[in-house]
Amino acid sequence: MTFDPEALGHSRSDLAAALKEQRRRAGWTQVRLAKRCNMSQTKVSNIESGKLTPALVDVELILDALGAEAPLAAEILLLTRSANTEWQDHGASRRRGLDKKQEELARLEAATNEFRFFLLSMVTGLLATPDYVRASISDVSGDQSKIIVRKLERQSVLLEAEKSFTFILTEQAARWPIIQPLAMAMQLDRLASISRLPNVRLGVLPLAGHIPERPLNTFTVYDRRLATVETGTGALMLRDRRDVNAYRDDFERYEGYAVWGDDCRRLLAEWSMIFTRQCE
Repeated sequence: MTFDPEALGHSRSDLAAALKEQRRRAGWTQVRLAKRCNMSQTKVSNIESGKLTPALVDVELILDALGAEAPLAAEILLLTRSANTEWQDHGASRRRGLDKKQEELARLEAATNEFRFFLLSMVTGLLATPDYVRASISDVSGDQSKIIVRKLERQSVLLEAEKSFTFILTEQAARWPIIQPLAMAMQLDRLASISRLPNVRLGVLPLAGHIPERPLNTFTVYDRRLATVETGTGALMLRDRRDVNAYRDDFERYEGYAVWGDDCRRLLAEWSMIFTRQCE
């Protein structure tokens, strides 16, 4: 399936209208449909009004109950996938202000208890030193101070004991020299320090050895309700349960290849020393 980013924002209302029309054609009331699908009438009403975006499994139940014909059912299921997907354009985010983007992320992090970060090419902001944060937004025009401060403030979420974090970094992500050698050594030392927090697991995927996987994107999974997938020009926000579970499954496979604990910290120390020697 392909997504048209410009169409994603309209699919929710289109889906609501399509489901409502199917129910009316079948001559069913919301109460009858809700009972058949083991849902509340309020949930059916919210789906049909567009107040609630249904999961794919909910729509499958509704279509099956109403006896929707295969071609039409396939079209409505496509709408469902689109309705559960949001496209966030990097250019639009920058025009609106990256400080506002930091506020959105802070709200998302406040509402999440279990985090999974797969970092393919760079260190994420929650793990970054001030130098690294500054370098990561060096191409942003205007005053960057608010963005830097907000990014660093967000790191306090790591100290909330009721939340759990698992970070997997490829060796490339850990070692990509976006800042000067001494600053890179400090960044690697910070990763080692964070890995000792009781609610944080931090592992690396070293280039040595054999990993029969093909990671294509950086992604983050928030609880079981949202997966964000980074691209060069924006990010996909996936809310359908099947999509989220697919990324959780991918993450679990990568966990099996990663190096953790003291072995991870030894690797980080070795890489840090390499950068330190470049300054001699």
